[in-house]
Amino acid sequence: MSDNGCGFPAPGLHSFLFKPIFEVGGFEFNKVMLLALLTTLVVVTFFYSAFGKAKVVPGKLQMIGEAGYDFVRRGIVYETMGKKEGEKYVPLMVSMFFFIWIMNIWSVIPLTQFPVSSIFAYPVVLAAIVYFIWVPLTFKRHGFVGGWKNITGYDNSLGPIKWLVSFIEFFSNLLVRPFTHSVRLFANMFAGHLMLVMFTVASWYLLNSFMIPAAGVSFVMTIAMILFELFVQAVQAYVFVLLSATYIQGALAKHH
Repeated sequence: MSDNGCGFPAPGLHSFLFKPIFEVGGFEFNKVMLLALLTTLVVVTFFYSAFGKAKVVPGKLQMIGEAGYDFVRRGIVYETMGKKEGEKYVPLMVSMFFFIWIMNIWSVIPLTQFPVSSIFAYPVVLAAIVYFIWVPLTFKRHGFVGGWKNITGYDNSLGPIKWLVSFIEFFSNLLVRPFTHSVRLFANMFAGHLMLVMFTVASWYLLNSFMIPAAGVSFVMTIAMILFELFVQAVQAYVFVLLSATYIQGALAKHH
């Protein structure tokens, strides 16, 4: 019996907590860390297999790799930053896109069934990487004074409200931006996993009661949620990388 007294094991925050697989010197290694490590291995192995021995006439795996690489390069980086400025950032953006996508996909894979991005620390670290690229880059490109103007949007033509605008832009860019960048990915994966767990558990619970027809409806909803999650997982990887490219582009852009 669950704590709510009805026997239904309602999902909650406990659905995101895992016992350590092993512990070394106080360091606990759990399922989420294992999935993050597997994500890295999957991405590295795939691209090494696709491009390790690249051919003029590509095989199937190389064609898939080139399609994915080109999608991020042309569809995100070039469109946002331009070819000249963006070329050096393509490897970073491609890596982030596929790393986030695979982390998300674990949610619908049997046995794993958990999106790594639903643990806030992982989106935070990824957002921090982007943050510590575009902030120093802003000052490197524009100098100390120009960098602050770029970040704060300082503009004399705004008249008396220029200081208010600068304060808002400063607060938004340096404090709010990294938070929203990470929480957008986290919140979508957190909510999606919670919904999947709820419908999956509900289907099993109802199947073992007199409400078998309701179990069928819940099962259909589970399938629908899985399909929807597959779409959301790709979209969230795309949005995260698109925002990353936009922030870096903003650091490179001239202040007006």
